[in-house]
Amino acid sequence: MTITSTQEQLAGTAALRFPAGFRWGAATASYQIEGAATEDGRMPSIWDTFSRTPGRVFEGHSGDVACDHYHRYRDDVALMAQLGLGTYRFSLAWPRIKPDGSGPVNPRGLDFYDRLVDELLTHGIDPMVTLYHWDLPQVLEDRGGWTNRDTAHYLADLAAAAVDRLGDRVATWTTLNEPWCSAFLGYASGDHAPGRQDPKAAFEAVHHLMLGHGLAVRALRAGGAREVSLTLNLTDSRPANPADPHDVAAARQIDGLQNRLFLEPALRGRYPQDMLALFERFGAADVIRPGDLDVIAAPIDLLGVNYYQPALVRARIGATCGLPNPGTEGAEFVRQNAPVTAMDWPVDPTGLSGLLLRLAADYPETPLMVTENGAAYADVVEDGRVADADRVAYLDGHLRAAHAAIEGGADLRGYLAWSLMDNFEWGYGYGKRFGLVHVDYDTQRRVPKDSAHWYAAVIGRNGLD
Repeated sequence: MTITSTQEQLAGTAALRFPAGFRWGAATASYQIEGAATEDGRMPSIWDTFSRTPGRVFEGHSGDVACDHYHRYRDDVALMAQLGLGTYRFSLAWPRIKPDGSGPVNPRGLDFYDRLVDELLTHGIDPMVTLYHWDLPQVLEDRGGWTNRDTAHYLADLAAAAVDRLGDRVATWTTLNEPWCSAFLGYASGDHAPGRQDPKAAFEAVHHLMLGHGLAVRALRAGGAREVSLTLNLTDSRPANPADPHDVAAARQIDGLQNRLFLEPALRGRYPQDMLALFERFGAADVIRPGDLDVIAAPIDLLGVNYYQPALVRARIGATCGLPNPGTEGAEFVRQNAPVTAMDWPVDPTGLSGLLLRLAADYPETPLMVTENGAAYADVVEDGRVADADRVAYLDGHLRAAHAAIEGGADLRGYLAWSLMDNFEWGYGYGKRFGLVHVDYDTQRRVPKDSAHWYAAVIGRNGLD
């Protein structure tokens, strides 16, 4: 592909078609949409506890009710079908299935996912199940959470129970969603549950999350899973001045903590040397035991890529920058000259194409899927309509970037928009709206936004006009 044609595509002037069989869909997560926080045997998760801690979540919001998907899933699946979704990625609520984290299965918890999977299949939608999307049972956090090696084994037990019940109908399984967030936002910065601020704990959590991934892969394979994946939130880390060796080094450090710390053990069976040095520095190296990396590197069929923004990085010699990762001293993010979303995140689709092409070059044997991509904007319902032109432009640009990556040789198998509907956005509560579908949290009324109708047309034609 020529540079000119790539620029034309990203500018939105070329009609594009995606490969036959390209998987289109949307994604959600259990705590963000389900509600029913105390029903049918579900016990508290770390997010139930965190959201009840004053000052942790915007205006004290919680996922107690959220989108009430637990009761409204049939209507929500019918809405997915109307939009033409072929794949729906959702997560299992660990404290719903194993309320004490490590003991017997709660049949009523799995019953819900049984019903949901059957409903999806009835409408011709493929279920894509994520085992862990951050809602660790609080009882396990009380025993150390992801700093406790046992938690990795308990994740494998959850995987075995889930695939035993659902594996005859669910083809695609994901072990973890964004372990970077679980480790560094949960145990280093304290911005996410469980809200701890301990660099050593963060690196212990990194390793135990990755060990849990490998053990869960083994359990899923033993249960007959047909396609197993891992989802990482990755970024295109760029030096602010590519000619400045200090900026280059700072960008590589951020790349290490955000990308290579997770990619290399999962896909190459090793931690990068610069990241091992951080395990040593923060006193967490002893959690890495002989044989662990062989477990972590259990082969996967698909790498899920969650992308929202690139990282423009410059050196800040001898200073700290307040980044959530321990070990980021001497680096800082530079504000890009680009439009921003309601999250104040820059809109730069070239970061997605660059990231996908980098992954294709570094790990050519691993197929890719965009498992989250989307934007929050200040959406308003007027006369029964949400005119979210900014989101349409965001999605259009990122889909063009994804197509450019395919043209450049990336083995990209699908694209899942984040998110199907507005929901509980973690520390932002209900203050940020990422959905294709607007949710009135007082009435639970769903209104597909203009972006939903636009996306349905994209799916229908398997491309952009």
